[in-house]
Amino acid sequence: MKRLSPVLLAILLGAAVVALAGASGERQEAKAAEGKPEPRTRSDAIREALPANVRISVTARGKVLRTASGVVLAVRGEGEARKGYVITNAHVAAAPAGDAVFEVLVDGRKGIARYPAKVIAQGSVPDLDLAVLEVPGLDATPATLVADDDLELGEDVIAIGAPYGKGLSVSSGIVSQLERDENGAVQGFKTDAPIGYGASGGGIFRVSDGKLLAVVEGYRTVKVSFPVAEKSYSFDVPMPGETFASPTAKIRGFLDAKGLGWVASSPTVTAELEK
Repeated sequence: MKRLSPVLLAILLGAAVVALAGASGERQEAKAAEGKPEPRTRSDAIREALPANVRISVTARGKVLRTASGVVLAVRGEGEARKGYVITNAHVAAAPAGDAVFEVLVDGRKGIARYPAKVIAQGSVPDLDLAVLEVPGLDATPATLVADDDLELGEDVIAIGAPYGKGLSVSSGIVSQLERDENGAVQGFKTDAPIGYGASGGGIFRVSDGKLLAVVEGYRTVKVSFPVAEKSYSFDVPMPGETFASPTAKIRGFLDAKGLGWVASSPTVTAELEK
């Protein structure tokens, strides 16, 4: 058998690579022609979910008492009658002082917009750690809640919150645990997406469609202690996979019980629809 020269072999291999690349390109063009959408990325989900997330500040006599996070679920009315409705935690809404002032902060490229807010619904801790703030004039895009039965273990998620009162922060993970009641409704939710202090009330969103799956309640920690010289120091470290949250079934049940069921079903309600 006659052996091919190295030069001829290189030419033949190059031609084969070009042919394969051309065939792959043709298949991709064919898929595009069929109208198949490009797969969503985590960045797509973040861009879609961020506008619905806000920061919450609780002050009294000019002193910051508490910072937390929240998710806009609905905007109602137009013009001066426009009001937004933000879901957060009951332990956030529990005012530590009678003269406490609530503010909702919306981060934007041009700066921070501040809106006065008031608590209009509040659950009890720890069983129902949810609350709703009414925010006059709020200019924000509401989140869309996922259907109560549309939650699956292992789904990719992003968690958005404002740890330590700073700007919105994003982390990612999966749905690590779902706890169902006797009727099959999800009442408990965990993710391994890490959060920090102040992220309570933040949203957990599904990467595949950007819908809200749950609202962060908190996270479990483990205390780490170590000696330095003659002193002992300790601090709390968040436990991986122990970020727990209120799933949509729990949120809808809370809203219905407080006479605010429309908040979950109609994210944007115009003045005409209210008449």
